Amino acid sequence: MESTISIAIQKSGRLSEKSLDLIRSCGIDVNADSRVLKASASGFPLDFLFVRDDDIPQYVADGVADIGIVGRNEYDESGISLSVVRDLKFASCRLSIAVPHGFVYKDLSSLEGKRIATSYPRILSDVLNKNGVNAQIVVVSGSVEITVDVGIADAIADLVSTGTTLKMNGLEEVECIYRSSAVMIARSDMSDEKRVLLNRLLERIDAVMLARHQKYILFNLPSDKLEEAAAIIGGMKSPTVTPLMDKNWVSVQSAVDENRFWAVFEELRRLGAEGILVMNIEKMTE
Repeated sequence: MESTISIAIQKSGRLSEKSLDLIRSCGIDVNADSRVLKASASGFPLDFLFVRDDDIPQYVADGVADIGIVGRNEYDESGISLSVVRDLKFASCRLSIAVPHGFVYKDLSSLEGKRIATSYPRILSDVLNKNGVNAQIVVVSGSVEITVDVGIADAIADLVSTGTTLKMNGLEEVECIYRSSAVMIARSDMSDEKRVLLNRLLERIDAVMLARHQKYILFNLPSDKLEEAAAIIGGMKSPTVTPLMDKNWVSVQSAVDENRFWAVFEELRRLGAEGILVMNIEKMTE
């Protein structure tokens, strides 16, 4: 019987959706139903466990799952020692200090002796200790924003996206103390067979993630400008060059980092490039 690897992901929510999108982009399909807690994939020997996000580190540590996708904030808050095998770069969020209007905040030292409500006491404690701030941490499991209004806390440390909820509760974000994104965590004592499967899965994930930040460009260029164009494009080892019927022109193909695309586009136009086509890339390797 073929060995399989098991993965724990969030049962529902944005992190779950993005995790499944990534896995499906790797040619692995699974029928995810909100009523089902376990499922097997097709296209890869992978079993799924759909659980609460804050339970994922413990499930992996206990061997219930071999790997998991979880917010780094939940992993760090758990205090469990596992291997972070990939930062998946999605589901980004930030943990910020927020204070009521009228609270004079200069830096973290302004919280000295104050009560700070949070659902992330471990992360907050680490930040305060590193900055030499002595404050009382009030641990709450939800509705952190209301704690100041009801007199439980003087300030809060909570996950922030737009800040709208803070404003609705008379608070303002004053400092980001921690940033998080989705990570893949794994057991360190995995068998050799499962380690091989994990590496195969990571290879697919890397190909998808790299492609998401690249554009494939195709353009015609005067042949005497080829070396200049290659220097502008950079990145890949060498662009693909095809002679055209007009011997003074060539067709050039290459991948370009999306963050550099418009600068490259403008420089190519300056060199006389014509018919520039731009296409998305599904998967690629370096």
